[in-house]
Amino acid sequence: MTDAIPELVVLLDAAGAAIGTARKDTVHTADTPLHLAFSLYAFDASDRLLLTQRAASKVAFPLLWTNSVCGHPAPGEPLESAVRRRARDEMGLELAELRLVLPQFRYREELLGIVEHEACPVLVARAISAPRPHPQEVAAWEWMPWADFADEVMNGRRPVSPWCAAQVGQLLALGAAPQDWPTADPRLLPPAIPSPAPPT
Repeated sequence: MTDAIPELVVLLDAAGAAIGTARKDTVHTADTPLHLAFSLYAFDASDRLLLTQRAASKVAFPLLWTNSVCGHPAPGEPLESAVRRRARDEMGLELAELRLVLPQFRYREELLGIVEHEACPVLVARAISAPRPHPQEVAAWEWMPWADFADEVMNGRRPVSPWCAAQVGQLLALGAAPQDWPTADPRLLPPAIPSPAPPT
């Protein structure tokens, strides 16, 4: 029996270009290097947002409420493939209508001596299956109308992860309704993300 292959994250320079890799299970420390990630906001057929509470076992920001799915593209992995893979692994979700909305989001935040430091494009999608969360990833989940969630976050009534709080403010600047948020130009993504293959 062999050990599982460690999951790798892509390390970045200040311009967002890849400069190496690190094991995901060791990268989050008091001095976490900038690395590649993504955030997904998944909505159901009634335009409710899927919220998730991070599992207690998470090294970074445990038990905080946050967006639907967070993850890290593997080295050389296309962004869309990474988002779909992580949605299945973390939440048992299948997605449709996947769109890029905040290609240049990045942040650095610290909690309890652990730093998150990510270039973290934000995407939205339609969830086309019921959530089946992985217990080591997600402690709880719920559906909520976007307007109610955004109001709670902006008025401080729902504590969320710091990246989610910042993302909600930027998403509201795109428009009040998620279906009206414009699709962003993928050329604005960090250069470490492989360009989509041209249509055949």
